[in-house]
This record gives sequence, C-alpha cells and structure tokens, in this order.
Amino acid sequence: MKEPIIIPVDHLNQEPYSSLLCFPSPSETESRSRLEELKRHGVTALEFSGTNSLFGVPLPILGKGFVGIVAIGHLNGERVAIKIRRVDSDRSDLFHEAKMLFKANSVNVGPKLVAGSKNFLLMQLIIGNVLPNWLKTTKDTSAARRVLSEILEQCFRLDQIELDHGELSKAPKHLLVDIEEQVYIVDFETASAERRPANVTAVCQYLFAGNSSASKSLTEILGEIKMSDLIVALRAYKNERNRNNFEKLFEVCVTR
Repeated sequence: MKEPIIIPVDHLNQEPYSSLLCFPSPSETESRSRLEELKRHGVTALEFSGTNSLFGVPLPILGKGFVGIVAIGHLNGERVAIKIRRVDSDRSDLFHEAKMLFKANSVNVGPKLVAGSKNFLLMQLIIGNVLPNWLKTTKDTSAARRVLSEILEQCFRLDQIELDHGELSKAPKHLLVDIEEQVYIVDFETASAERRPANVTAVCQYLFAGNSSASKSLTEILGEIKMSDLIVALRAYKNERNRNNFEKLFEVCVTR
C-alpha cells in the first residue's frame, strides 16, 4: 500500500486537492469557502489514502458516493473520517445526516459523530472491511455468529428508537467490520425518523433472502437457513417489533 499523502489545510486550495475538495466542479470561490469551513472545525490537514479514487483526481480516498466522498482528516492530534459534500449533490447540506447519525449514536450505533456542517461531516474513523469482503476472509463459525448477532442487535436498537436507515436491504457498503471484529452501520444520509422503521427486516432480506455474496458466504459458514421459519419470524416481528419477537427471529437467523 502506498504511503498516505498528508496535506495541511492551507495547501488545499492548490490542485489536485481543490478539485477533490469541490468535486466535481471546483471553483476558487467555493474552494476558499470550504477551506474556511474546515478550519472552523479545527481540521489541520487532510490525509489521502485508501483504495478508491475519483475520475480525473489522482488522489486515493476512503469512499465515494452520489452525495459525498470520504477522506481522512487530522483533528486535535487524531485521525477522523471526513465526508465532503459533492458540489453536484442533490443535498443542500449535511445537517440532516449529522442529525440522523447523532440519533443512531444515542443507542451506540454508527461511527461516533464528531461534528457536522453544510459541506463536511466529521466522524470516528473506522479501519476495516465491508461485510461481504470480511466474510470471504473468515471461516470461523463463532466469529461469523458474533458479527451477525451484532448486526441484528444494532438494527433492533434502531427500530426501537424509530430511526430507519433506509439502505439496509442493499447493504454491502453500509456494514463495516473493523480489525477487532466490531460492527458499524454507516452512511445515514437517507435515514429518516419519520417513516416506519424496517431495519431488522431489511437487513434480514439482504443477509438471508437475497442472492448477495454475503448471503452465500453466511450459508457456507453457518449452513442453510430454514426459509419457512424465517418468513414466519419476520412476519411476527414486522407486525409487532418487540424484544420477544426479535429473540425468536434471532434464534432462526443466528442459532440455526
């Protein structure tokens, strides 16, 4: 892996850094405004490393999406993840995502929120792997059960506070497992506290009822899940999202 590129904030108005800071349409005015915004957060540098990249910008980053890109920031002597809002994003700011992540944090779900503003979301830096890739590297039944248990428990906690993530039925990029096998649900940009939560049922659809690589890996490690039992348990939980129904679903999924 290449050495990370660490650039002090005062140098981010130079290319190619300004192109990343204001991707995909950099301008001097926007770059200057975003630099001041970063400085108000106390960020002293950005660190460019990772396996992702942006078209036309020769810098490695942690992640990219339709709303933002993720790089590493240096803040008070520590490294944090910084989501940078894309200039062409359909979101006018990142305040909603910050609010949703803060709510998730209240039940110990998601990376810890550090700060949020119009163009930047500062969070706990998670060094790990997306769930499908992690599953491909382990044949440890106990580890797989622990990770699966934690995913379901975190989804249940989100259901209990009426916060719907919104993307867990297609979750390959939204479930991270770190080097200590801790699980993190990430990316709350489409989350809502207004619609009916369906985190447990959505993640079960992804993990057990679909044809995803994660589903295939779980079957190889833990064995086949009995679909008739899963359907019954999911239906009961969907009708009444209580601990008793969750435990019955948990037994079908994890202790099969």
